[in-house]
Amino acid sequence: MRWRAPPRSGGLGVAAMSYVAVDYLRRLSPAWHARLQPALWSVLALVAVSRVPYYRHWSAEFRSALPFVASMVFMLLALLFEALSVRSVTAVLGLDWHRDTPPLPDTGQWLLLASNEKLPQTIVDILRAPIIGLHHFLMLFMMLAFSVLFDSVEAPGLGLGARYMFTMAIGRLLRAITFASTILPSARPWCAYARFRVPAYPHRWAQKYYVPYASDADTIRKIINLDIAYADTGSYLGEYRPDWGAMSFLIDFLRPTVSEGSSWFSLLKKAGGGCNDLMYSGHMLVAVLTAMAWTEAYGGLSSVFVWLLVMHSAQREIRERHHYTVDCIVAIYVGILLWKMTGFIWPPKDARRNRRLLKLEKIQSRLIQAAKDSDMDGVRELLKEVELSTQEKSSGRRSKWVMWVFPCATIFSALTIVLLAFTWTSDG
Repeated sequence: MRWRAPPRSGGLGVAAMSYVAVDYLRRLSPAWHARLQPALWSVLALVAVSRVPYYRHWSAEFRSALPFVASMVFMLLALLFEALSVRSVTAVLGLDWHRDTPPLPDTGQWLLLASNEKLPQTIVDILRAPIIGLHHFLMLFMMLAFSVLFDSVEAPGLGLGARYMFTMAIGRLLRAITFASTILPSARPWCAYARFRVPAYPHRWAQKYYVPYASDADTIRKIINLDIAYADTGSYLGEYRPDWGAMSFLIDFLRPTVSEGSSWFSLLKKAGGGCNDLMYSGHMLVAVLTAMAWTEAYGGLSSVFVWLLVMHSAQREIRERHHYTVDCIVAIYVGILLWKMTGFIWPPKDARRNRRLLKLEKIQSRLIQAAKDSDMDGVRELLKEVELSTQEKSSGRRSKWVMWVFPCATIFSALTIVLLAFTWTSDG
């Protein structure tokens, strides 16, 4: 007995397309966008809240609350590690290296430039249009998770959220390890100067182990043969070293300057994105995980729409030179593979199947007798018992007070997360 998605009315797909269309109005008609976007979000929020009293799976949500919180903490720690790595890979080489080092040759960029010459101008304009961004994919996932209130997606919604964040955390950790392993020059040589205030010259580690052997073929051949950093780099320039207490070990990685203040955490909060965190694309990871969640949980033609948005976002990342083509390609298959690997978190197929089979065994004789007697009402009642058996029975053991407070706290927290995610990622 395989798990099948609940019946769909198509409303979620319409809501998703409406959200993307209304949000794009900020480019076409800011006045209409200012009117329609608050109205759309108010309607969606009110409709979701109105479904709360009729939702039958709060016991399953209660069980998923702890994994959800644990996944959120894990993801926040992964994002912190990623933020440290993003600044470190730019800071270690100094601003001059980033300004003077040319971008890598990218055949994907060549292909897009060539297509601009061949395709109709209308198609080119659509490909260039900023239709979808990071915050859109996050909001699409929020809408998907909230749709459990309408039985459009398999409960629990917190289980789906836990899987999404847990997979995101693993992907972010792998991404940070990957781009920190080999530093690639940005496809935008001015990026580091625009976003960071690190020293212009390389850190002493780069001065000793990289700079003397970066360009001359003879020195590269010699260090390969000797396998030791043999060049005399002389004395190193001093650097600003604030008192960060127990976190002072981060100074060599972040290379702060006087103008950036004395707090390592505020230093990271000022970052407006990275320049050399290229392999693989974090934006594309979010996009692919959202599309995978949508395809598995909801499916239908709307999932095709979401995947088209993923492809549009990928070509824009390459076209606008935020990433190389390889960064987007790797992010796509890494995101797909990671989502497939975390299926043990959601949906709870095995537990539901076992409860259903156990109930069927108990009522088998009664079901057969009802069928022999042509008692269709009896058959329907027995099958309803089987369906109800897939729901957790632990709610009866909890106080009514807890089962009222938990839904209210869950909805309030979820709406707060939506507002924070929208605010913090609205600039991409």
